Amino acid sequence: MSEVKTLLDASQLDKSYGKIRVLRDVNLTIAAGESHVVIGPNGAGKTTLFKVLTGELYADRGFVRFNGEDITRMPAYQRVHRGFGRTFQVAKVFTKLSVQDNLLVALEARVRQKNPLARVSRQDATSFPVEIDGLLADTGLDAHRASISGTLAYGDRKRLEMAMVLALEPTVLFLDEPTAGMSAAERHATVKLLQSVKRKRSLSMLMTEHDMDVVFGLADRISVLHYGQLIASGTPEQIRQNESVKEVYLGHGDDDA
Repeated sequence: MSEVKTLLDASQLDKSYGKIRVLRDVNLTIAAGESHVVIGPNGAGKTTLFKVLTGELYADRGFVRFNGEDITRMPAYQRVHRGFGRTFQVAKVFTKLSVQDNLLVALEARVRQKNPLARVSRQDATSFPVEIDGLLADTGLDAHRASISGTLAYGDRKRLEMAMVLALEPTVLFLDEPTAGMSAAERHATVKLLQSVKRKRSLSMLMTEHDMDVVFGLADRISVLHYGQLIASGTPEQIRQNESVKEVYLGHGDDDA
């Protein structure tokens, strides 16, 4: 049986805001093809961990490696070039552009990563016909191709953000509360969408999430933060049975600051 490749390896991460130590000696890995979910009560440090891993913040101590390369001090845009894709709690799309034009912007960004002088006309959708069709189909936005993104329902706007990230051809998706603010039906649809795009595009995922049905529906592995420390990491069943996790988190709400 072949050994599973470690895609991202974070070790001994510390991060403080002034005198407040938010991350304490955190170790976390993502295996190739894995869906890894980080959970924890309010103030656990999930958002800070996310920002350190994606390059929005730098750790005060520790290391982050991706595909064996040390990216600890690498800025966020360079991590995107390496294969990072990120969505946010509030979808970041160009609200005055159509769905198709949003995708063209993302596709142009990908091309210019490889060739800064290259340009792609937003008026020329035929430049990427197969890719645009595939992105729309994979995210369930076929019927909204010509819609102005600012008029989309909340769930569809989140799907568009996902399509734009996928246009960059990431290796690993970082999803910050992907179902925040959604109805039960929208959460269910999002779980199915994430399962589908992960399988079709051979992606790895790291996400923060507060809804336990979503967590246990998506996770291959779960890590639990509490006051900046990693108190448990394992399969969903191992986390369900972990007494420390039951005591500090499971059964309680979660809205990381």
